[in-house]
Amino acid sequence: MNRGAAKAGGLVLLAALAVATSARSHTGGSTGYAAIAIDDATIRYTLTLWPATLPAAIRDDMQALRVGDPVIRDRVLLALVARIALVADGRPCRAGAPSLARAAGESVTLAAVFTCADTVHELRVRDDVFDVLGGDHHTLARVDAAGRTWQLAFAPDAREAKVRLGESSLGVWGFVRLGVEHIITGYDHLLFLVALLLPGGGFGALAKIVTAFTAAHSVTLSLAVLDVVVLPDRLVEAVIALSIAAVAAENLVRRATVGRRWIVSLCFGLVHGFGFSSALRELGLPAQGLVASLLGFNVGVELGQGLVVAVLLPLMIVLRQTGQEPRLVWGSSMAILLVGLVLFVERTFL
Repeated sequence: MNRGAAKAGGLVLLAALAVATSARSHTGGSTGYAAIAIDDATIRYTLTLWPATLPAAIRDDMQALRVGDPVIRDRVLLALVARIALVADGRPCRAGAPSLARAAGESVTLAAVFTCADTVHELRVRDDVFDVLGGDHHTLARVDAAGRTWQLAFAPDAREAKVRLGESSLGVWGFVRLGVEHIITGYDHLLFLVALLLPGGGFGALAKIVTAFTAAHSVTLSLAVLDVVVLPDRLVEAVIALSIAAVAAENLVRRATVGRRWIVSLCFGLVHGFGFSSALRELGLPAQGLVASLLGFNVGVELGQGLVVAVLLPLMIVLRQTGQEPRLVWGSSMAILLVGLVLFVERTFL
């Protein structure tokens, strides 16, 4: 065996396993949904979180918060609200006592009312909840004021955003970035894409695969966000896991026809599109902002997939020249199949 090729194959396999074992949720970490309602000089801020997706250090406290422990409730609520800063026209707004607005199903919603010095014309939002909820947390926010709506996306490297009430600001670039991160850090999407690409093929075939996936993803994401077609999240997550296992199994049992793999990508991409829809549905985006947000997110998804292909394609070319490609495809597909099956069992029965 060519040791160099074996090492290269091993690195790719280890990378796939590392992605699978280190990630925690469908979107690569946790996502919170904030609603910021501006009424004259008063701002009501709410944040919805899913405790099960949070890091262990905060997960237990959030679960205790749901059952009404007053000591933990006050500590957690104060810690989170203290990391939200609202500045109206250059002057900080003062936060009132936070409260638990809702604890329904698997989610919790905290609320706080901020009082500003005067009628708000320009609002600057600073979101530092990542210091509590982890570096792979994201916050999607909706700002409502004077009959207008703005959408914002916050991340550890993009913690501030500004809204001028006299202007329309959709924060499209924030959703582009979120789309890239959704692919790069979303382990189930990434494993599915890697399994599709493992059998190789020319640049044209690979471009068809990733484009078909994005096209399908876009269709069902749009339908779900517009409430045209909405499927239970548990069902969607289970089928996504099954799609990972199915594509990996095909790599093992027979030689995949690369030229037709875009059809597989298209079909399963329809299911993957529902996976992110809950995020935008939670935001309750209006139609005028929704179009721009969806476009930005899907452009980001395409860019993210392009980055994945740019990394994998040179490795595949090198391995094909060394004759070690069959071993790599078999070993990596077996690992991805096992991960897919474990995820399917977990999401279906646990």
